[in-house]
Amino acid sequence: MKEGDVKFLETSPFYYFDKVMGMDLTYETHVTLKQLAIRKDQKHYIVEDVLNGEFYEMPELCIVAIELINQRKSLNDVEKELTVRFPDEEIELFDFVSQLLELDLVSEINGEEMLKSSSKKDQSGYSWIPKNLGRFFFNSFSSNLYLILLIASIALILYNPALFPHYSDIFAFDLMLQNIIAWLVITFFLVLLHEFGHVLAVRSEGLPAKIEIGHRLFLVVLETDMSQVWKLPAERRNRLYLAGMYFDFVVLFLALLAQMFTSEDSLIMGLLKLVVLDTFIRLVYQAAVFMKTDLYYVIENKTGCYNLMENGRNFLAQWLPFLQVPQTETFDGEEGLVRTYAGFYLAGILLTIAITVYYYIPQVIFAVNDIMLPGFIEPVNSLRFWDSVVFLLQIVLVLGLLIFSWTKKYRFSS
Repeated sequence: MKEGDVKFLETSPFYYFDKVMGMDLTYETHVTLKQLAIRKDQKHYIVEDVLNGEFYEMPELCIVAIELINQRKSLNDVEKELTVRFPDEEIELFDFVSQLLELDLVSEINGEEMLKSSSKKDQSGYSWIPKNLGRFFFNSFSSNLYLILLIASIALILYNPALFPHYSDIFAFDLMLQNIIAWLVITFFLVLLHEFGHVLAVRSEGLPAKIEIGHRLFLVVLETDMSQVWKLPAERRNRLYLAGMYFDFVVLFLALLAQMFTSEDSLIMGLLKLVVLDTFIRLVYQAAVFMKTDLYYVIENKTGCYNLMENGRNFLAQWLPFLQVPQTETFDGEEGLVRTYAGFYLAGILLTIAITVYYYIPQVIFAVNDIMLPGFIEPVNSLRFWDSVVFLLQIVLVLGLLIFSWTKKYRFSS
């Protein structure tokens, strides 16, 4: 899920809208809502739009308002009852109904049908995968087994420090073109396996999931639509969020163990080291919670604070204004969690910088000094010369795309 951003909760407190669809709301207005499923969550409530599968977090005040509206009471009666039941709250019922309209959760007002802007969401993703198959890989026993494999991987590295991934492990072949192809193939397979772990975990709960193609800037990525996990209680979500990492633990352990029985100079050893390097970096990046990684969603789920990233960035924006994002709701009691997350946010950035300094920069320097530059002194008709040309063009292309992305972002923000 991940690696791709999945649409998650939006908070829905009472707040202001200037005008909604040109419609005037009065105290005599009767509102009919769409079919909504409401479930108690850790702190507040999860409201599901059954038609299109969207989910929203709402406080108790909003839930009571919805229940009163569903009793066919006029807005006047609803507001009066809310005032009695929540004497310490400021009731802004018209603003709440306006927000429901904006979220397309209203079907009729005074018997007049609202224009339908949503259609029923397909909820049959990978339904052909048996629920029992998902439960074979993801259950209370297997979760402990995956963690044991992670501990075993750490033990193998401590026993034999030479197993710790080195930046040069990406160079399994002499030619850069071969290295690039090997890295792309291995990365694609491992990412697909990671995402399929999420799919199996979701199917273990009998829910639909889909692997889709998305993008990050100019990079094509795979991502799993796991939005239906909000149907589950909070305590059953974490296993689904961690499922991809669990499969990574298996890959890491098997690749490290295989190296113990493989000749150092063989091609297989080179490919095993590449698998370990790729998996290790991907696992480390999970701790970079300034991005919406799997671990980020676990933290959200554990704390019950579903706008941690946005609120954390806005907190840091006091000192780093460029982090400012559109204001989101911080519920009472979440301020401490937001401040703590802000610290992890900064730590994740430092971790990313460390990975770049320890792995990526040395890889580029090595590739340029030991592969590309020597290739240019070879004859024009040699394979190494044209391998260096292809590698140089790749560097130019990546830098060009980065510069274009940065300048485009700057133009839009200015």
